[in-house]
Order: sequence, then C-alpha cells, then structure tokens
Amino acid sequence: MDAAATELADRVRALLMSEPGLEEKRMFGTRAFLLNGRILVGTRNEGVLLVRVTEEKGTALLTEPGVAIAVMGAKTMGPSWLDVESTAIEDDESLMFWVDAARESAAETAE
Repeated sequence: MDAAATELADRVRALLMSEPGLEEKRMFGTRAFLLNGRILVGTRNEGVLLVRVTEEKGTALLTEPGVAIAVMGAKTMGPSWLDVESTAIEDDESLMFWVDAARESAAETAE
C-alpha cells in the first residue's frame, strides 16, 4: 500500500472503529474493512476507495463523479464493485457517503 492508501485506511478506520463486528484484513492488494465477514470497503493505491454495494445500487452510483467499475488485476468487476477516486472522497462527509452506501447494501443482502 502506498501512503495515500494508508492515510485513507486511517480515515476509514476512524469512521468505523465503533462498529460492532468490524474486521480489517489485507485482501486483493487492499486494506479491506469487513462487517460480519462481508467486505464493505477497501483502500487501494493512490487513495482509491473500493466499495462493495448491491448491483442495483452500484449501477445508480456509477453516475457520481470519480466513480468507475473496479478492475482487479486483469478482471473488470461488475457494478457491485466500485472504485471511488481520491478526489471524490476528500472530506469525511463524502467518505462517509460511500461507507454508508456499502453498509446499507450489506444490510440488504444480509436479510
């Protein structure tokens, strides 16, 4: 992980540290934050946030500035895996928007 990814991981950790069931792991070249065993978000090089949402929500969120379908290695993921550029999450409010989107999707799929 580069410095931007480490800084982003610190920001995410600060926002989620009181969340029961939160786990942090290195996965897929990211620092992943899992809730009850399900990946919510991950921090990637250059301060990119990897966000896991439902496919329907991901399709809608692709219209947001700085958002693209994630690419992992040679594989382009579907709309349920999004990369959010660092410029779109410069403040904690915008970062929390993406964390909340991932949390809502996790709750929907857990039902």
